[in-house]
Amino acid sequence: MSSTEVSPVRPGRNENPFSWRFTAPLFLGSALNPVNSSLIATALLPIARDVGIPIGQTAALVAALYLASAIGQPAAGKAAEVFGPRRVFVSGIVLVIAGGLLGGFSQNLWMLVLSRVVLGLGTSCAYPTAMLLIQRRAREAGMDKPPGGVLGGLMIAGIATASLGLPLGGVLVNALTWRAVFFVNVPVAVLALVAAAGWIAPDPRREHRLTAREIASKLDLCGIVLFVGAMLSLLVFLFGLPSARWWLLALSAALWAVLAWWELRARTPFVDVRLLAAKPGLANTYLRFGLTQLCVYVVLYGITEWVESVRGFSESAAGLLLLPMTLVSGLLIAPLSRRGLVRGPVLAAAAACLLGSAGVLLLTATAWIGLVVALTLVFGLAIGFSTAGNQIALAEHAPAEQLGTASGLLRTFGYVGSIGASAVTGLVFQHDVTDGGVHLIAWIMTAASLVLVALTLGDRTLRR
Repeated sequence: MSSTEVSPVRPGRNENPFSWRFTAPLFLGSALNPVNSSLIATALLPIARDVGIPIGQTAALVAALYLASAIGQPAAGKAAEVFGPRRVFVSGIVLVIAGGLLGGFSQNLWMLVLSRVVLGLGTSCAYPTAMLLIQRRAREAGMDKPPGGVLGGLMIAGIATASLGLPLGGVLVNALTWRAVFFVNVPVAVLALVAAAGWIAPDPRREHRLTAREIASKLDLCGIVLFVGAMLSLLVFLFGLPSARWWLLALSAALWAVLAWWELRARTPFVDVRLLAAKPGLANTYLRFGLTQLCVYVVLYGITEWVESVRGFSESAAGLLLLPMTLVSGLLIAPLSRRGLVRGPVLAAAAACLLGSAGVLLLTATAWIGLVVALTLVFGLAIGFSTAGNQIALAEHAPAEQLGTASGLLRTFGYVGSIGASAVTGLVFQHDVTDGGVHLIAWIMTAASLVLVALTLGDRTLRR
């Protein structure tokens, strides 16, 4: 902390620095993004009917939140490092309220898409700022690092809750209307806002205001713009499959090259290329997490479509089949995080992905439905092991002053994996959902899992 800053209010000597009052708004805010990513699934058909559009156009609502989140997560982390995590956290919660109201009152597709973008940007502010707030709290309490249990709780809220959106969305749509999947954000966000205002200490105050030039330099605005362009063109290319627009992929590659060139010269780089080169363990952490999310989201998208189309289950029933994934991952993350383990959990995650991917080959129209539940349990293990191990690895490899951006980039790699999963299922099921398509998906997942196993075994930093 610089000498020009005033310390925030600190917890009392006998007070637990990580009491439920401090963690509740952080966990609540961090859960909004993953839940919203899947909450919309059961509302797409009712939206298409009510707004009067083809069902295919509602895919824009899924893409909008993913695109906004993949870009917004690291950008919010960088902004939190410059302006203060509490300010960015509160600003994000206000955006969530605005996005929920806009979506709930929308009358056409474009208003709904705008609502999903606002929700994506707003919910993206929670996780990276929470990481910085937890780190600051630990430092003020005289701890070397935050307690693993707190990090585990944050990861449960920020990632493992994704599959809760499917059954929750089904209940909301059936009991109320599709507008409820937007309006439900408002009371939750208001609760998080009130809790944050009352229980999270203000950010340090600066004695002088930053000039526009200083802000641009500290944020690395040019780096952010290049990152947005490179990521946006890549994600639009993936979402456009099976119609391959190769010029978008070429544009993305060119922008990534320009971004790397710029960041090597930036004073406070948005994406620290030198850091990634000097710390291969950090780069491997991002890749491991992205590959795991690819396999998991193929299950969330592809297997769910197969269960509904081939096995004839309703949307809400298909969502309930995925609940074991959430429960198992949540039960694993907390104890693993408290122990601070990395190598064992990431190896177990890779093995679980490989086992589960091979198990998908057994799915047929006549297979016992309990096999689907068993496979979701296996991938729940993959989520739990991967989330806990890679989270601890991130905290170990990322410099403290760049933890916000580094945390956001971890989530970005997760979103690239999930978008890749959407592209895979779109390619395979572009004409029809069949057993053969599911088996092709299984082979693709197996190939990705083998890469994950090789990457994990070859990471020398894990041996330390």
